[in-house]
Amino acid sequence: MLSSLTQREEEVLELLTQGTTYKGVAKQLFISETTVKTHVNNIFQKLQVNDRTQAVLYAINHGLNGRSRLKAAV
Repeated sequence: MLSSLTQREEEVLELLTQGTTYKGVAKQLFISETTVKTHVNNIFQKLQVNDRTQAVLYAINHGLNGRSRLKAAV
């Protein structure tokens, strides 16, 4: 299911796995908090989870942490 995420959704999810707040995600990715929340809702649907904790656990268990293109872009 991680493969169904867009690049931006993957970047958002990776930042969430690092404990970044929605406001922090918005600042790092130069987007609004509303846009972050939209991405997070899309992530929840695609991963079939109900909250941020479940999404982060799913990401960690499936190897997302550290593999995103976000680090390559920085």
